[in-house]
Amino acid sequence: MNRFAPRIVTLGMDRCGSPKGPRMAERPYTVLSCGMSIDGYIDSPAIDRLPLSNDADFDRVDGVRADCDAIMVGAATVRNDNPRLLVRSPQRRRQRQALGLPVSPVKVTVTNTGRLDPCAPFFTVGGVDKLVYCATAVVAATRERLSDVATVIDAGAAVSMRWIAEDLHRRGITTLLVEGGGSVHTQFLTADLADELQLVVAPLFVGDPQAHRFVNEGTFPWQPGRRAHLAEVRQIGDVVLLRYALSARSAYAEGALREAR
Repeated sequence: MNRFAPRIVTLGMDRCGSPKGPRMAERPYTVLSCGMSIDGYIDSPAIDRLPLSNDADFDRVDGVRADCDAIMVGAATVRNDNPRLLVRSPQRRRQRQALGLPVSPVKVTVTNTGRLDPCAPFFTVGGVDKLVYCATAVVAATRERLSDVATVIDAGAAVSMRWIAEDLHRRGITTLLVEGGGSVHTQFLTADLADELQLVVAPLFVGDPQAHRFVNEGTFPWQPGRRAHLAEVRQIGDVVLLRYALSARSAYAEGALREAR
């Protein structure tokens, strides 16, 4: 998308959301965003809300959200973290409205069980569309539970992130921000569906094997013979942002980044 801010422009997109280079694949331009400890954990069983970011980084993420058509999290994140997934800045909300957009992106989640609370902030906060992708076996029950607060979509017997990404594209989503959790990030990465990874590292250790890591076990495309391109390193207060280009759609970003600056 990026109709008003430079972030996605620096990744090979023009200000109308069109790629500056190879033809865009039939899926959204997909940015994965995550904060983790030095030792790779995203939470702690001993701490309700592990502080992995700071105010300046929250504002940066808010800007990324404002540039996107949709924000996606897994059902476990909806249940455990109660995310609102809104653009917080009034100025950014006004900018979106001036372009004829809703004040915040579409909210998207995916579930194999349909076990979601219609009273969760994901559904009740923000006047934007909510999409719930679920396995065929639980579609009927999920629609009965959530039909008043979301659009429930049959994602097939075995839910596939590639199918979901392509369906989002058909629905007009051209830029997707994936904010977790670990299972969703793992599936996007192992299926080679991510164009960019924004990884924030907090200056702390968790050291608890019961905690969740950034990704689960899997076969990832980025191996010694195919290294991810480190597009940016930025200190933001006491955390550091590592921005990796992961696809051909962002492989030409380095020159565009220099031009944008």
